[in-house]
Amino acid sequence: MRREDLSNEQKHCTYIYTYVHHEDEHDLCRMEMRSFFGFDSQSNYLISDVKVDPSRSPFIEGRLEVLFDSNNLQEISNYAKNVQVSSTFKVINLNQFEIGNTKKIPHPERRKIEREVGLNIIGEPELDHPNQIFGILLLGERWYFGLYEKSESVWRQHVHKPKSYSTALSTRVARAVANIAAPKPENLRVIDPCCGIGTVVVEALSMGINIVGRDISPLVCVGARENIAYFGIHGDITKGPISEVTEHYDVAIVDLPYNIYSHITDDEQLDLIKNARRIADRVVFVTVEPIDEFVHAAGFIIKDRCIARKAQFERQILLCE
Repeated sequence: MRREDLSNEQKHCTYIYTYVHHEDEHDLCRMEMRSFFGFDSQSNYLISDVKVDPSRSPFIEGRLEVLFDSNNLQEISNYAKNVQVSSTFKVINLNQFEIGNTKKIPHPERRKIEREVGLNIIGEPELDHPNQIFGILLLGERWYFGLYEKSESVWRQHVHKPKSYSTALSTRVARAVANIAAPKPENLRVIDPCCGIGTVVVEALSMGINIVGRDISPLVCVGARENIAYFGIHGDITKGPISEVTEHYDVAIVDLPYNIYSHITDDEQLDLIKNARRIADRVVFVTVEPIDEFVHAAGFIIKDRCIARKAQFERQILLCE
């Protein structure tokens, strides 16, 4: 890829991620961005040299791995003559909606661009089930061409788990929280010591995160195990309070109890937070009430935070170390 004409923001560009989310999820999406990339974007796309599987995020629409870029679409088309594919392929123009300040390209024009570039690629075109997808994206005055991977909404499948609670996190929020806790999960050991029916555990396990769940309620543990088994994934759920955890973990995810069936006193909440500090180096707390005082009392520093909204209901997400 030629880089001499790139702007300062784009000089280290390797991947372009496009995003789609509800307005209530704006802050949560940005916090997940910061965990993955070290910064966020107030636009609906982000440029980074960090490679992230787009299916990990409930907000990423797709990822373009840039092979070539130019201010001239004809140069993109000429570059395609050097591309040889040993299997089937398809070319799509990604400007199907407004991206940043770049307007949507009308359907007929997108098809024309796809045909022009696709006819120059050496390989077998396949529109329905190609082995390789190439993407073309216009941002401002510059065109980008590369390998495209569309996000698969795995979390949608997990909505239909056999056991659920109305107060549980949504699968989208749970998936984002797991990513915030362990953006780079290699060699990390993670625990959800108040896992409930296992919403976070299911999302984390489905992304290959090494996580175990725990809950004080034996009936809830049974439900969590059933949910995990239902999706054909494997993970451990143990019964008992966080105070009895003796092993140390790299990360803990703690969705603090808040409903009328699991309400805890301030002293009990502080004790739970202190135990989280004891068993893990890094903790993501999910809470419906302010807990800054307790978090600081336990010896944590709040590294990042956001509010996840659903209509009038709000949850605070705190990343603490």
